[in-house]
Amino acid sequence: MIRLAVAFALVLAACEPKESADTVLINGKVVTLDPAGTVASALALRDGRILAVGKNDEILAYAGSGTERIDLEGKTVVPGLADNHYHSIGGGPGVDLSRARSLEEVLDQIAARAAETPEGDVVVTNSDWHEGQLREQRLPYRDDLDRASPRHPAVVVRGGHEYILNSAALAKWGIEENVEAPSGGSVGRYPDGRLNGELVDTAKSFVKLPPKPEASLEERLSALADEHRRLSEVGLTSIRYAGVSPAFYRDLEKLKERGPLSVRVSTLLWIQNEAEIENLGIAPDAGDEWVRVAGIKLGVDGGFEGGLMREPYREPWGQNGTFYGLLTMATEPYVALVRALNEKGWRVATHAVGDAAIDLVLNAYEKANEDRSIVERRFAIEHGFIPREDQFPRMKALGLQVTAQNHLYLAAPSLEKYWGPERARWVTPLRAYLDADIPVSLGTDAPVVPYPPLWVLYHFTTRDTISAGVMGEDQKVSREEALRAMTLGGAALTFEEGLKGTVEPGKLADLVVLEEDILTCAPERIRDMEVALTLVGGRVVFRR
Repeated sequence: MIRLAVAFALVLAACEPKESADTVLINGKVVTLDPAGTVASALALRDGRILAVGKNDEILAYAGSGTERIDLEGKTVVPGLADNHYHSIGGGPGVDLSRARSLEEVLDQIAARAAETPEGDVVVTNSDWHEGQLREQRLPYRDDLDRASPRHPAVVVRGGHEYILNSAALAKWGIEENVEAPSGGSVGRYPDGRLNGELVDTAKSFVKLPPKPEASLEERLSALADEHRRLSEVGLTSIRYAGVSPAFYRDLEKLKERGPLSVRVSTLLWIQNEAEIENLGIAPDAGDEWVRVAGIKLGVDGGFEGGLMREPYREPWGQNGTFYGLLTMATEPYVALVRALNEKGWRVATHAVGDAAIDLVLNAYEKANEDRSIVERRFAIEHGFIPREDQFPRMKALGLQVTAQNHLYLAAPSLEKYWGPERARWVTPLRAYLDADIPVSLGTDAPVVPYPPLWVLYHFTTRDTISAGVMGEDQKVSREEALRAMTLGGAALTFEEGLKGTVEPGKLADLVVLEEDILTCAPERIRDMEVALTLVGGRVVFRR
């Protein structure tokens, strides 16, 4: 009897494939994005990596007795999606304006919070919204906020560059009618010259918001893990945090130590001066395939309201035809900091929205390159809304990366109002970047723009916007080009294109299964389709 059992076991062992897979996925459409543009029907995974890609019968040969089999039932597999410029998922303890669709709804929600807040305490909103989502296509100003919150100081947080205050808040922080804007900032006014409550970029320093309650380590790690799980639900397998503290990076390391992450993360550390370089306590390019340092984040101009331009533009601050935008970091200190970082082996990524800001960044990078070559180091321009064709050869000569996001999708009406229709149609010209052979990746800048990555792919393949129709149709790209920029392009930012970004044997098994074929479905389905399955390192982190 024992001899029979042994013989049976030997027969089973002989039938096992030589390289048994942990998981096989069959009966699907696998968009590999490999150099040959291969489209397969199945793939095998082993030890967190892709073992083989091919036809169903070829892949089933890797299935052993312990292999999990996933029938895709015709669904489409693409490489895991990456967000190249991410801050947070949005929301937070402030008044949630993300679902407001009119000015009245904004004011009603602020009024409701004020009604339950002790008199004199500050009412603050979150930043996960934009006036482009409102029917009126405008901001709530001081007089609007006074109606909603007459006795409580109210601060509306608009993206990362602007606060809007009511009269009580202006009084609380002693901001008087004759106030002058600091260098690198703007103070908004009504046509009659009265303050309208807007404080942009460095003018935000007039306000000291109440500190957020100190969270314990356990609370911070729990919130991070929950946030990452929500990102898995929309198909994100990698994110690049665009400007965090060393303490935040340490939290990510601790989260990794406690168990497998559901999203791979890289971080740009945020510093302001040379003295901070020595105190980071973190080496350039530290980390591994789960948590990695991607470089240092700097910034030279404003956002929607203050992109630094070569030509003036109209702004709602009484400066019609004379406003060129905001320089948020003085030129000489910026150039010196870039050169110092380069000398110490750091990669630099600089926020630059307007064409004049891009000029400044290119000048600084060229000076740094004279000290020590940056050509193979993949320095980056973050956003690059309004590049000019004379800048493309300079970008290419330095080997720069551009990180593009779908701001226009949400904010088109505001950008047209600020910069005029010609510049608005040109915002984030992905077609022009690709035609100039500039490496580009895609992302959201969440929570400035909502985090779903399929909205990014929809916008850049259609140039459609939420409330202003198609803008800059000549800058559309193909679906495969957009998908490649949001997968392989994101991996290239951290020199990880050999690890992820395509579905090829040997690469990390970071995969997304979509309900429909993203290459052939109706355009609006790119935006609206659901993610069926997300795998990171071969492990299912989300299943619908």
